[in-house]
Amino acid sequence: MKSEEKRLLIVEDDPGLQSQLRWAFDGFVVHMAGDRSTALAQLRRLVPGVITLDLGLPPDPGGVSEGFVLLKEILALAPESKVIVVTGHDDANNAVRAVGIGAYDFFQKPIDPDLLALAVDRAQRLYELEEENRRLEDQRTRSALDGLIAASPEMLKVCRVVEKLAPTDVSTLILGESGTGKELLVRALHSLGPRSSGKLVAINCAAIPENLLESELFGYEKGAFTGAVKKTPGKIEHSDGGLLFLDEVGDLPLSLQAKLLRFLQERVIERVGGRTEIPVDVRVVCATHRDLASLITEGRFREDLYYRISEAVIKVPPLRERTGDNVILARAFLKRFSAELNRSLLGFSDDAFHAIEEYSWPGNVRELENRVRRAVIMAEGSQVSAEDLELGKAEQDPSPFNLREVREQAERKAVLRALQHSDHNISRTADLLGVTRPTLYNLMRKFDVTE
Repeated sequence: MKSEEKRLLIVEDDPGLQSQLRWAFDGFVVHMAGDRSTALAQLRRLVPGVITLDLGLPPDPGGVSEGFVLLKEILALAPESKVIVVTGHDDANNAVRAVGIGAYDFFQKPIDPDLLALAVDRAQRLYELEEENRRLEDQRTRSALDGLIAASPEMLKVCRVVEKLAPTDVSTLILGESGTGKELLVRALHSLGPRSSGKLVAINCAAIPENLLESELFGYEKGAFTGAVKKTPGKIEHSDGGLLFLDEVGDLPLSLQAKLLRFLQERVIERVGGRTEIPVDVRVVCATHRDLASLITEGRFREDLYYRISEAVIKVPPLRERTGDNVILARAFLKRFSAELNRSLLGFSDDAFHAIEEYSWPGNVRELENRVRRAVIMAEGSQVSAEDLELGKAEQDPSPFNLREVREQAERKAVLRALQHSDHNISRTADLLGVTRPTLYNLMRKFDVTE
Protein backbone atom coordinates (compact mmCIF):
# COMPACT_ATOMS: atom_id res chain seq x y z
CA MET A 1 0.00 0.00 0.00
CA LYS A 2 1.48 3.32 -1.05
CA SER A 3 1.50 5.99 1.64
CA GLU A 4 0.08 8.60 -0.78
CA GLU A 5 -3.14 6.59 -1.35
CA LYS A 6 -6.28 8.08 0.15
CA ARG A 7 -7.73 5.32 2.33
CA LEU A 8 -11.39 5.15 3.34
CA LEU A 9 -12.77 2.56 5.75
CA ILE A 10 -16.55 2.01 5.59
CA VAL A 11 -17.96 0.27 8.66
CA GLU A 12 -21.40 -0.96 7.58
CA ASP A 13 -23.14 -4.31 8.25
CA ASP A 14 -25.68 -4.06 5.38
CA PRO A 15 -24.24 -5.99 2.34
CA GLY A 16 -26.47 -4.08 -0.07
CA LEU A 17 -25.30 -0.71 1.23
CA GLN A 18 -21.70 -1.94 1.19
CA SER A 19 -22.05 -2.77 -2.50
CA GLN A 20 -23.66 0.61 -3.21
CA LEU A 21 -20.93 2.58 -1.43
CA ARG A 22 -17.90 0.62 -2.59
CA TRP A 23 -17.63 2.54 -5.89
CA ALA A 24 -19.05 5.88 -4.78
CA PHE A 25 -15.78 7.54 -3.78
CA ASP A 26 -13.50 8.63 -6.59
CA GLY A 27 -9.81 8.73 -5.76
CA PHE A 28 -10.15 6.62 -2.61
CA VAL A 29 -9.02 3.07 -1.92
CA VAL A 30 -12.15 1.79 -0.16
CA HIS A 31 -12.09 -0.95 2.48
CA MET A 32 -15.14 -2.54 4.10
CA ALA A 33 -15.88 -3.87 7.59
CA GLY A 34 -19.17 -5.37 8.72
CA ASP A 35 -18.53 -5.63 12.46
CA ARG A 36 -16.45 -4.19 15.24
CA SER A 37 -13.64 -6.79 15.26
CA THR A 38 -13.12 -6.57 11.49
CA ALA A 39 -13.13 -2.77 11.68
CA LEU A 40 -10.44 -2.77 14.39
CA ALA A 41 -8.29 -5.18 12.38
CA GLN A 42 -8.61 -3.00 9.28
CA LEU A 43 -7.89 0.12 11.33
CA ARG A 44 -4.63 -1.28 12.70
CA ARG A 45 -3.55 -2.48 9.26
CA LEU A 46 -4.48 0.58 7.22
CA VAL A 47 -4.73 3.62 9.54
CA PRO A 48 -7.18 5.26 7.09
CA GLY A 49 -7.57 9.00 6.83
CA VAL A 50 -11.39 8.84 6.90
CA ILE A 51 -13.81 6.32 8.42
CA THR A 52 -17.58 6.18 7.99
CA LEU A 53 -19.18 4.40 10.92
CA ASP A 54 -22.73 3.08 11.11
CA LEU A 55 -23.61 3.03 14.80
CA GLY A 56 -25.95 0.06 14.35
CA LEU A 57 -23.55 -2.89 14.28
CA PRO A 58 -23.95 -6.57 15.23
CA PRO A 59 -24.67 -8.00 17.74
CA ASP A 60 -26.85 -4.91 18.34
CA PRO A 61 -27.83 -3.79 14.80
CA GLY A 62 -30.98 -2.14 16.07
CA GLY A 63 -29.15 -0.11 18.72
CA VAL A 64 -26.06 2.05 18.98
CA SER A 65 -24.08 0.51 21.86
CA GLU A 66 -21.66 -1.45 19.67
CA GLY A 67 -21.12 1.55 17.41
CA PHE A 68 -20.25 3.86 20.29
CA VAL A 69 -17.81 1.31 21.75
CA LEU A 70 -16.10 1.10 18.37
CA LEU A 71 -16.05 4.89 18.01
CA LYS A 72 -14.18 5.24 21.31
CA GLU A 73 -11.72 2.52 20.29
CA ILE A 74 -11.07 4.23 16.94
CA LEU A 75 -10.43 7.57 18.63
CA ALA A 76 -7.97 5.91 21.03
CA LEU A 77 -6.11 3.93 18.36
CA ALA A 78 -6.12 6.45 15.50
CA PRO A 79 -6.97 9.91 16.88
CA GLU A 80 -5.86 11.62 13.65
CA SER A 81 -8.41 9.73 11.49
CA LYS A 82 -11.65 11.57 10.71
CA VAL A 83 -14.75 9.60 11.70
CA ILE A 84 -18.09 10.36 10.03
CA VAL A 85 -20.84 8.72 12.06
CA VAL A 86 -23.90 7.42 10.19
CA THR A 87 -27.11 7.57 12.24
CA GLY A 88 -30.76 6.81 11.72
CA HIS A 89 -33.16 9.40 10.37
CA ASP A 90 -34.01 12.07 12.98
CA ASP A 91 -31.56 10.52 15.44
CA ALA A 92 -30.07 13.87 16.36
CA ASN A 93 -29.27 12.95 19.98
CA ASN A 94 -26.86 10.16 19.05
CA ALA A 95 -25.34 12.29 16.31
CA VAL A 96 -24.58 15.10 18.79
CA ARG A 97 -23.31 12.58 21.33
CA ALA A 98 -20.93 11.06 18.75
CA VAL A 99 -19.52 14.45 17.78
CA GLY A 100 -19.14 15.30 21.46
CA ILE A 101 -17.06 12.14 21.98
CA GLY A 102 -14.76 13.08 19.11
CA ALA A 103 -16.35 12.15 15.77
CA TYR A 104 -15.52 14.60 12.97
CA ASP A 105 -19.07 14.77 11.52
CA PHE A 106 -22.34 12.85 11.22
CA PHE A 107 -24.53 11.79 8.30
CA GLN A 108 -28.17 10.72 8.56
CA LYS A 109 -29.86 7.90 6.69
CA PRO A 110 -31.10 7.34 4.06
CA ILE A 111 -27.64 7.70 2.56
CA ASP A 112 -27.15 9.78 -0.56
CA PRO A 113 -23.78 8.54 -1.92
CA ASP A 114 -23.04 11.84 -3.67
CA LEU A 115 -23.58 13.91 -0.51
CA LEU A 116 -21.62 11.44 1.59
CA ALA A 117 -18.79 11.61 -0.96
CA LEU A 118 -18.64 15.39 -0.47
CA ALA A 119 -18.40 14.95 3.31
CA VAL A 120 -15.67 12.33 2.91
CA ASP A 121 -13.69 14.60 0.54
CA ARG A 122 -13.90 17.45 3.04
CA ALA A 123 -12.73 15.19 5.89
CA GLN A 124 -9.85 13.88 3.78
CA ARG A 125 -8.67 17.41 2.96
CA LEU A 126 -8.65 18.29 6.67
CA TYR A 127 -6.81 15.05 7.49
CA GLU A 128 -4.15 15.81 4.86
CA LEU A 129 -3.79 19.40 6.08
CA GLU A 130 -3.28 18.27 9.67
CA GLU A 131 -0.79 15.61 8.51
CA GLU A 132 1.18 18.31 6.71
CA ASN A 133 1.05 20.52 9.80
CA ARG A 134 2.37 17.65 11.91
CA ARG A 135 5.17 17.05 9.42
CA LEU A 136 6.15 20.72 9.42
CA GLU A 137 5.94 20.84 13.20
CA ASP A 138 8.20 17.81 13.43
CA GLN A 139 10.71 19.64 11.26
CA ARG A 140 10.40 22.75 13.41
CA THR A 141 10.94 20.92 16.69
CA ARG A 142 14.05 19.40 15.23
CA SER A 143 16.63 22.10 15.62
CA ALA A 144 18.87 23.24 12.82
CA LEU A 145 21.51 21.00 14.40
CA ASP A 146 21.56 17.57 12.80
CA GLY A 147 20.35 14.83 15.12
CA LEU A 148 19.29 17.16 17.94
CA ILE A 149 15.59 17.22 18.80
CA ALA A 150 14.56 20.24 20.85
CA ALA A 151 11.62 22.60 21.21
CA SER A 152 12.17 24.04 24.69
CA PRO A 153 13.33 27.66 25.00
CA GLU A 154 16.26 26.43 27.07
CA MET A 155 17.63 24.13 24.35
CA LEU A 156 16.77 26.42 21.46
CA LYS A 157 18.95 29.03 23.16
CA VAL A 158 21.79 26.49 23.27
CA CYS A 159 21.27 25.76 19.57
CA ARG A 160 21.55 29.43 18.70
CA VAL A 161 24.83 29.65 20.64
CA VAL A 162 26.19 26.61 18.76
CA GLU A 163 25.21 28.13 15.41
CA LYS A 164 27.06 31.36 16.29
CA LEU A 165 30.19 29.56 17.50
CA ALA A 166 30.38 27.00 14.68
CA PRO A 167 31.93 29.29 12.02
CA THR A 168 34.65 30.40 14.47
CA ASP A 169 37.80 28.61 15.62
CA VAL A 170 37.64 29.40 19.33
CA SER A 171 38.33 26.69 21.89
CA THR A 172 34.96 25.71 23.32
CA LEU A 173 34.02 24.08 26.61
CA ILE A 174 30.67 22.27 26.88
CA LEU A 175 29.36 21.77 30.41
CA GLY A 176 26.48 19.51 31.35
CA GLU A 177 25.39 16.42 33.20
CA SER A 178 26.02 12.99 31.74
CA GLY A 179 23.48 12.01 29.11
CA THR A 180 22.45 15.54 28.10
CA GLY A 181 23.71 15.24 24.52
CA LYS A 182 27.02 17.11 24.67
CA GLU A 183 28.53 15.00 21.88
CA LEU A 184 25.67 15.96 19.53
CA LEU A 185 26.60 19.61 20.04
CA VAL A 186 30.22 18.81 19.24
CA ARG A 187 29.16 17.15 15.99
CA ALA A 188 27.06 20.21 15.17
CA LEU A 189 30.00 22.56 15.82
CA HIS A 190 32.05 20.45 13.42
CA SER A 191 29.48 19.98 10.66
CA LEU A 192 28.46 23.66 10.61
CA GLY A 193 32.02 24.96 10.75
CA PRO A 194 34.69 25.63 8.12
CA ARG A 195 36.57 22.45 9.13
CA SER A 196 33.68 20.11 8.31
CA SER A 197 35.70 18.47 5.51
CA GLY A 198 38.35 17.51 8.09
CA LYS A 199 38.19 14.76 10.68
CA LEU A 200 36.34 14.89 13.97
CA VAL A 201 38.56 12.95 16.38
CA ALA A 202 37.17 12.17 19.84
CA ILE A 203 38.88 10.78 22.91
CA ASN A 204 37.39 10.12 26.34
CA CYS A 205 39.92 11.22 28.93
CA ALA A 206 38.21 9.17 31.65
CA ALA A 207 38.07 5.92 29.71
CA ILE A 208 41.80 5.41 29.04
CA PRO A 209 44.30 4.48 31.79
CA GLU A 210 46.66 7.30 32.74
CA ASN A 211 49.78 5.43 31.60
CA LEU A 212 48.31 5.03 28.08
CA LEU A 213 46.56 8.38 27.69
CA GLU A 214 49.69 10.38 26.85
CA SER A 215 50.67 8.10 23.96
CA GLU A 216 47.02 8.07 22.75
CA LEU A 217 46.94 11.85 22.65
CA PHE A 218 50.44 12.70 21.46
CA GLY A 219 51.59 9.50 19.75
CA TYR A 220 55.02 7.90 20.21
CA GLU A 221 58.24 7.17 18.39
CA LYS A 222 59.60 3.71 17.69
CA GLY A 223 61.40 2.38 20.77
CA ALA A 224 59.92 5.00 23.12
CA PHE A 225 58.83 2.22 25.48
CA THR A 226 58.52 -1.54 25.53
CA GLY A 227 56.16 -2.59 22.75
CA ALA A 228 56.61 0.60 20.70
CA VAL A 229 57.70 -1.24 17.55
CA LYS A 230 56.85 1.54 15.13
CA LYS A 231 56.23 5.27 14.96
CA THR A 232 52.57 5.96 15.78
CA PRO A 233 50.82 9.36 15.48
CA GLY A 234 48.41 10.26 18.29
CA LYS A 235 44.84 11.54 18.28
CA ILE A 236 45.94 15.18 18.12
CA GLU A 237 47.95 14.57 14.93
CA HIS A 238 45.09 12.61 13.39
CA SER A 239 42.78 15.58 13.93
CA ASP A 240 45.02 17.98 11.95
CA GLY A 241 42.78 20.19 9.80
CA GLY A 242 39.66 19.14 11.70
CA LEU A 243 38.28 19.14 15.23
CA LEU A 244 39.65 17.44 18.36
CA PHE A 245 37.04 16.56 20.98
CA LEU A 246 38.35 15.91 24.49
CA ASP A 247 35.45 14.36 26.38
CA GLU A 248 35.47 14.35 30.19
CA VAL A 249 38.44 16.72 30.21
CA GLY A 250 37.87 17.20 33.94
CA ASP A 251 39.32 13.71 34.43
CA LEU A 252 42.56 14.53 32.63
CA PRO A 253 45.53 13.71 34.92
CA LEU A 254 47.53 16.69 36.20
CA SER A 255 50.67 15.26 34.61
CA LEU A 256 49.12 15.67 31.16
CA GLN A 257 47.40 18.99 31.77
CA ALA A 258 50.71 20.88 31.44
CA LYS A 259 51.52 19.16 28.15
CA LEU A 260 48.02 19.86 26.80
CA LEU A 261 48.36 23.50 27.87
CA ARG A 262 51.61 23.84 25.90
CA PHE A 263 49.95 22.38 22.83
CA LEU A 264 47.04 24.82 23.11
CA GLN A 265 49.45 27.74 23.46
CA GLU A 266 52.00 26.78 20.81
CA ARG A 267 49.94 24.49 18.54
CA VAL A 268 52.83 22.06 18.34
CA ILE A 269 53.30 18.61 19.90
CA GLU A 270 56.13 16.20 20.57
CA ARG A 271 55.51 12.48 20.38
CA VAL A 272 56.45 10.35 23.38
CA GLY A 273 60.15 9.53 22.98
CA GLY A 274 60.58 12.19 20.28
CA ARG A 275 62.26 15.59 20.14
CA THR A 276 60.81 16.99 16.93
CA GLU A 277 58.09 19.61 17.23
CA ILE A 278 55.13 18.80 15.00
CA PRO A 279 52.72 21.66 14.15
CA VAL A 280 49.02 20.78 14.31
CA ASP A 281 46.21 22.99 12.98
CA VAL A 282 43.07 21.92 14.82
CA ARG A 283 40.05 23.29 16.64
CA VAL A 284 39.73 22.00 20.19
CA VAL A 285 36.39 21.36 21.91
CA CYS A 286 36.23 19.95 25.42
CA ALA A 287 33.34 18.66 27.51
CA THR A 288 32.84 17.58 31.09
CA HIS A 289 30.12 16.87 33.64
CA ARG A 290 32.44 17.89 36.49
CA ASP A 291 32.52 21.21 38.37
CA LEU A 292 35.84 22.56 37.12
CA ALA A 293 35.76 25.53 39.52
CA SER A 294 35.75 23.12 42.46
CA LEU A 295 38.52 21.03 40.89
CA ILE A 296 40.63 24.18 40.49
CA THR A 297 40.07 25.08 44.14
CA GLU A 298 41.10 21.56 45.15
CA GLY A 299 44.24 21.79 43.01
CA ARG A 300 43.14 18.99 40.68
CA PHE A 301 42.72 21.12 37.55
CA ARG A 302 44.98 23.86 36.28
CA GLU A 303 43.40 27.30 36.22
CA ASP A 304 45.51 28.41 33.24
CA LEU A 305 44.36 25.34 31.29
CA TYR A 306 40.74 26.14 32.14
CA TYR A 307 41.05 29.59 30.58
CA ARG A 308 42.65 28.09 27.46
CA ILE A 309 39.88 25.56 26.83
CA SER A 310 37.01 27.91 27.73
CA GLU A 311 37.31 30.80 25.27
CA ALA A 312 33.60 30.05 24.78
CA VAL A 313 31.40 28.05 27.16
CA ILE A 314 28.16 26.23 26.35
CA LYS A 315 26.05 25.11 29.30
CA VAL A 316 23.66 22.28 28.44
CA PRO A 317 20.62 22.15 30.76
CA PRO A 318 19.55 18.77 32.16
CA LEU A 319 16.39 17.24 30.73
CA ARG A 320 14.36 18.13 33.86
CA GLU A 321 14.95 21.82 33.07
CA ARG A 322 13.91 21.65 29.39
CA THR A 323 10.26 22.61 29.20
CA GLY A 324 8.37 19.99 27.22
CA ASP A 325 11.39 18.31 25.64
CA ASN A 326 10.82 15.07 27.56
CA VAL A 327 7.56 14.36 25.74
CA ILE A 328 8.89 15.44 22.33
CA LEU A 329 11.99 13.28 22.72
CA ALA A 330 9.91 10.34 23.94
CA ARG A 331 7.70 10.57 20.83
CA ALA A 332 10.77 10.69 18.58
CA PHE A 333 12.40 7.71 20.28
CA LEU A 334 9.15 5.73 20.13
CA LYS A 335 8.83 6.38 16.41
CA ARG A 336 12.44 5.44 15.76
CA PHE A 337 12.53 2.26 17.84
CA SER A 338 9.11 1.11 16.62
CA ALA A 339 10.48 1.22 13.08
CA GLU A 340 13.80 -0.38 14.02
CA LEU A 341 12.18 -3.19 16.01
CA ASN A 342 9.21 -3.64 13.65
CA ARG A 343 6.60 -2.86 16.31
CA SER A 344 3.24 -1.26 15.44
CA LEU A 345 2.85 0.97 18.49
CA LEU A 346 0.44 3.89 18.24
CA GLY A 347 1.82 6.06 21.01
CA PHE A 348 1.90 6.49 24.77
CA SER A 349 -0.98 5.95 27.17
CA ASP A 350 -2.15 8.82 29.36
CA ASP A 351 -0.42 7.38 32.42
CA ALA A 352 2.82 7.10 30.43
CA PHE A 353 2.62 10.76 29.36
CA HIS A 354 2.03 11.78 32.98
CA ALA A 355 4.94 9.65 34.20
CA ILE A 356 7.28 11.07 31.54
CA GLU A 357 6.35 14.62 32.51
CA GLU A 358 6.67 14.10 36.26
CA TYR A 359 9.83 11.97 36.40
CA SER A 360 13.03 13.91 37.14
CA TRP A 361 15.21 12.00 34.62
CA PRO A 362 18.49 11.85 36.56
CA GLY A 363 20.09 10.04 33.59
CA ASN A 364 18.80 12.74 31.22
CA VAL A 365 18.22 12.03 27.50
CA ARG A 366 20.27 8.82 27.60
CA GLU A 367 18.01 7.38 30.29
CA LEU A 368 14.87 8.42 28.41
CA GLU A 369 16.18 6.80 25.24
CA ASN A 370 17.01 3.55 27.02
CA ARG A 371 13.66 3.39 28.81
CA VAL A 372 11.68 3.99 25.60
CA ARG A 373 13.70 1.37 23.74
CA ARG A 374 13.02 -1.21 26.44
CA ALA A 375 9.34 -0.24 26.56
CA VAL A 376 8.98 -0.74 22.80
CA ILE A 377 10.35 -4.27 23.24
CA MET A 378 8.23 -5.10 26.29
CA ALA A 379 4.91 -3.41 25.44
CA GLU A 380 2.08 -5.91 25.00
CA GLY A 381 -0.70 -3.51 23.99
CA SER A 382 -0.94 -1.00 21.18
CA GLN A 383 0.35 1.79 23.42
CA VAL A 384 3.34 2.15 25.74
CA SER A 385 2.28 2.40 29.38
CA ALA A 386 4.03 3.81 32.45
CA GLU A 387 4.57 0.23 33.57
CA ASP A 388 6.36 -0.54 30.28
CA LEU A 389 8.64 2.45 30.99
CA GLU A 390 9.19 1.23 34.58
CA LEU A 391 8.39 4.67 35.91
CA GLY A 392 6.96 5.31 39.33
CA LYS A 393 5.66 8.52 40.83
CA ALA A 394 8.28 11.26 40.63
CA GLU A 395 9.11 13.80 43.29
CA GLN A 396 7.29 17.09 42.92
CA ASP A 397 9.19 20.36 42.69
CA PRO A 398 8.32 22.89 45.40
CA SER A 399 5.71 25.38 44.23
CA PRO A 400 5.70 29.12 44.94
CA PHE A 401 3.25 30.61 47.45
CA ASN A 402 2.33 33.67 45.40
CA LEU A 403 -1.11 32.97 43.93
CA ARG A 404 -0.47 34.88 40.71
CA GLU A 405 2.74 32.93 40.09
CA VAL A 406 1.00 29.64 40.90
CA ARG A 407 -1.83 30.44 38.49
CA GLU A 408 0.47 31.52 35.67
CA GLN A 409 2.73 28.51 36.10
CA ALA A 410 -0.26 26.20 36.02
CA GLU A 411 -1.74 27.90 32.94
CA ARG A 412 1.55 27.82 31.04
CA LYS A 413 2.15 24.17 31.91
CA ALA A 414 -1.39 23.27 30.87
CA VAL A 415 -0.99 25.03 27.50
CA LEU A 416 2.34 23.29 26.83
CA ARG A 417 0.98 19.87 27.85
CA ALA A 418 -2.10 20.25 25.68
CA LEU A 419 -0.01 21.33 22.68
CA GLN A 420 2.30 18.35 23.13
CA HIS A 421 -0.54 15.85 23.56
CA SER A 422 -2.29 17.15 20.45
CA ASP A 423 0.88 17.39 18.35
CA HIS A 424 0.35 21.18 18.21
CA ASN A 425 -3.10 20.88 16.62
CA ILE A 426 -4.66 24.20 17.66
CA SER A 427 -8.31 23.07 17.48
CA ARG A 428 -7.67 19.94 19.52
CA THR A 429 -5.53 21.87 22.00
CA ALA A 430 -8.34 24.38 22.54
CA ASP A 431 -10.78 21.49 23.09
CA LEU A 432 -8.46 19.86 25.63
CA LEU A 433 -8.15 23.14 27.53
CA GLY A 434 -11.85 23.94 27.26
CA VAL A 435 -11.24 27.36 25.69
CA THR A 436 -11.89 29.00 22.34
CA ARG A 437 -9.20 29.30 19.68
CA PRO A 438 -8.84 33.11 20.21
CA THR A 439 -8.42 32.54 23.95
CA LEU A 440 -5.76 29.89 23.26
CA TYR A 441 -3.88 32.26 20.94
CA ASN A 442 -3.98 34.94 23.67
CA LEU A 443 -2.57 32.47 26.22
CA MET A 444 0.18 31.42 23.81
CA ARG A 445 1.17 35.05 23.24
CA LYS A 446 1.06 35.72 26.98
CA PHE A 447 3.43 32.84 27.77
CA ASP A 448 5.55 33.26 24.60
CA VAL A 449 4.60 29.78 23.35
CA THR A 450 4.91 29.22 19.60
CA GLU A 451 2.74 26.99 17.45
